[in-house]
Amino acid sequence: MDDGATVPSLPRLNEPVPDFEAVTTHGPMRLSDLTNAGKWVLLFSHPADFTPVCTTEFVAFSELAPEFERRNAQLLGLSVGALTSHLAWIHDIERNLGVKVPFPVIADLDMKVSRLYGMIHPGASATAAVRAVFLIDPKRVLRAMVYYPLTTGRWMPEFLRLLDALQTTDQYGVSTPANWEPGKEVVVPAPTTAQALAAEEAKKGEYDYKSWYLRLKKL
Repeated sequence: MDDGATVPSLPRLNEPVPDFEAVTTHGPMRLSDLTNAGKWVLLFSHPADFTPVCTTEFVAFSELAPEFERRNAQLLGLSVGALTSHLAWIHDIERNLGVKVPFPVIADLDMKVSRLYGMIHPGASATAAVRAVFLIDPKRVLRAMVYYPLTTGRWMPEFLRLLDALQTTDQYGVSTPANWEPGKEVVVPAPTTAQALAAEEAKKGEYDYKSWYLRLKKL
């Protein structure tokens, strides 16, 4: 039964995300310009400037920015706020907390990008974006997305780990198990035919072999 509520539009995993052009604290920016340059993009939204949880998140993202850069990933923030508000808040963070925010922040006053990416959830707020994270690869394909409630700050090292996992999968054609971190064993793809299964059984010594469908190895 239709209750009249608006269902947020959501990008879908492993499909191209919508392109957009937006005003940011670093000037006008188009998403496709970043991905066409070979960049991964971590697009994240926050509810509001000059709020305590969001401030701690901006500090945490800023401190990890060199690690994202080392992985060829661009951090890109967003909230439903004016450019002047973003600039004043960023200046306040640097002045009072001693942390320079190095990444651009989208001023999404018209909620164009927020609605395009399903960041506005009326059950949480009709005017503020929830804490959403989108990991977009250089082909502009959505590889991961994570949502948090307004009250809960994000664990930033997880996004580095997630980026490492996706880049490892792309490079080596493997999967990563629970609690994986770089340097730990990865999951070898399971055989998909009886013949492949028999061939793999003969190579047990090459893997940390748990079962025919669960084989681990160090890269």
